[in-house]
Amino acid sequence: MGMRARRAPRRRGEGGAAAGRGGDEEPVPAGSRGADDPELPSPVVGPSRPRLFRVLGPGLITGASDDDPSGIATYSQVGAQFAYGLSWTLLVTYPLMVAVQMISARIGRTTGHGLAGVIRLHCPAWLLTGVVLLLLVANIINLGADLGAMADALGLLLPAPRVLYVLLFSAISISMQLFLQYTRYVAALKWLTLALFAYFAALACVDVDWRALAYHLVWPAHAPTSGYLTALVAIFGTTISPYLFFWQASEEVEDLGVYPHRTDLVDAPSQGRRALRRIEIDTLVGMGFSNLVALAILVTTAATLNARGVTDIQTSAQAAEALRPIAGAFASLVFTVGIVGTGLLAVPVLAGSAAYAVGEARQWPTGLERRPKEAQAFYATLVIATLIGMIINFAPVDPIRALFWSAVLNGVAAVPVMVVMMVVAARRDVMGRFAIRGPLRWLGWIATVLMGGVVLAMFGALFRVRP
Repeated sequence: MGMRARRAPRRRGEGGAAAGRGGDEEPVPAGSRGADDPELPSPVVGPSRPRLFRVLGPGLITGASDDDPSGIATYSQVGAQFAYGLSWTLLVTYPLMVAVQMISARIGRTTGHGLAGVIRLHCPAWLLTGVVLLLLVANIINLGADLGAMADALGLLLPAPRVLYVLLFSAISISMQLFLQYTRYVAALKWLTLALFAYFAALACVDVDWRALAYHLVWPAHAPTSGYLTALVAIFGTTISPYLFFWQASEEVEDLGVYPHRTDLVDAPSQGRRALRRIEIDTLVGMGFSNLVALAILVTTAATLNARGVTDIQTSAQAAEALRPIAGAFASLVFTVGIVGTGLLAVPVLAGSAAYAVGEARQWPTGLERRPKEAQAFYATLVIATLIGMIINFAPVDPIRALFWSAVLNGVAAVPVMVVMMVVAARRDVMGRFAIRGPLRWLGWIATVLMGGVVLAMFGALFRVRP
């Protein structure tokens, strides 16, 4: 089958959280914390004390990065244009997001390979090449749009040439991934998720029609106009994106290298119960956090911009600026801070998922736990993707059109990736006793069929706008 235990590569720095720990079945001295559980602690949360936070890991980062500046722009526009009319989508997408992300995480934790590695082993080469190219192009465009949105947002607080801020955020993103030790890097990403709490603060500053919100959360009452359907496509395309699949699966593999106490489940099925339970909690919390933040953004703009007749918001920075005269300077400030914070979180995830996909497809040494000299091609891909995204901001490219094409490519790439994920995850010769079945499998296929419909709707919208 070709899938054996992954040898732990050298870590950046010395020592490591797993140093000195014995095998999976050794007796645990009284009073030790988590020594008997290979799933604890997660490197994403480091030495956090509460058990819940110790089990949060790749799912938390993945969920938070889903609310990137491009996503914020989508939710802001939907709230401004349709008020609470599309809030129900964030309830519908939650179980589907959880299922898809849980499946991608299980593939990585079970096989010891990221998604591109699994596709390389079990699918035709043409499919692997097509999926990786689509992901790479979509990620770069999305990355460039996010860098521009962060620059625009910071420019609202500290006016300066936009080019300087684009260069600054690009340099910060590249430096974090090149020079930070892996455990410190993911800890930094974890702290950046706190920036998303800014949207709960902004929500607290506005007057919400809670009765209307409750009604639209459970009942899609809006007329299915072309604009409404286009917004529906945008929401589903924003919440279920292929870069999230690649990132979460690859981070599960990273953890196998950082913590040798963990072994891929194909070779250590005894770790399965705890591993799958951690993945379940991690993904439920991460995706729940993501959708709550999205709902807060939608409700904030619905209660302020839509209520005042402002219905045309095309970027996240425009939403922040429009809030100032309506909801006050504080709401505008925290909205802007959230854009910058989530951008700093999302840009490395976009670049990193692209580098993982290319590196696994080419069978390069990959992993953020490796030193740059040990994985030169992997880090070169990561840096080049960020630099090209940066250059997009200096080219004569309409950022709104760039976001549209990014959504189209994300939708196109998502469908074959999800089909492959579902087929592979159900194969016992790949996943062993951990092949998916039951409700998780059905939810995954429902999400896949839905995304196929989203792609068809995207192309339908594209052809409709052509003269």
